[in-house]
Amino acid sequence: MTKLVNDVKIEESWKNLLHEEFQQPYFSAIKSFLLQAKEEGKVVYPSGSLIFNAFNTTPVEQVKVVIIGQDPYHGPNQAMGLSFSVPKTEKIPSSLRNIFKELETDIEGFQKPTHGDLTKWAEQGVFLLNACLTVEHKTANAHKNIGWHQFTDAVIRKLSEERTGLVFLLWGNFAKKKKALIDTTKHHVLESVHPSGLSAHRGFFGCKHFSQTNELLEAQGTSPIDWNI
Repeated sequence: MTKLVNDVKIEESWKNLLHEEFQQPYFSAIKSFLLQAKEEGKVVYPSGSLIFNAFNTTPVEQVKVVIIGQDPYHGPNQAMGLSFSVPKTEKIPSSLRNIFKELETDIEGFQKPTHGDLTKWAEQGVFLLNACLTVEHKTANAHKNIGWHQFTDAVIRKLSEERTGLVFLLWGNFAKKKKALIDTTKHHVLESVHPSGLSAHRGFFGCKHFSQTNELLEAQGTSPIDWNI
């Protein structure tokens, strides 16, 4: 795959699965947009080496669970290419704090984390996919129309086609719309309101998606996720 910017790489299994997408005109347009933004001195998150972090950390054959976010955090040093996740040095965002609150009540033995780095989840097969892979400094959804949604819709569709028994966690109306891309006869879909401070109390708290995910995985002979980070 041609690099988006100088230091972007993508793990081999994803490169093979998404080969056709990388050849599409819309993907060339994404590359051109990001290169131009860089030339114009605009600040784009995450850094080039982290744009495909979710893909590089969780190869296709290792995916067990898919958590879909909307777009990366748009503050300095927050975005790391994994949905809902922030580096250990950064303050835990409100949505992630609410995810941890739900885990405390849902998973016996879950220890409230002191940081928000979800890399350990990704390494166990939790594919932390943002529908949009880049964003502009302090401008939420700035890149929603540059082609990323077409690309990540294809990612979801191809995962649905190629794999069996995945658990898709769709939180909020935006994520729920992605259900149309998933073959629900061969995968599991758990839906809830978004864990943001505005909506978590309307059904995210108490949804028990994390214990349900592990029950579904174990029922098909797949090892569960250790949600502790």
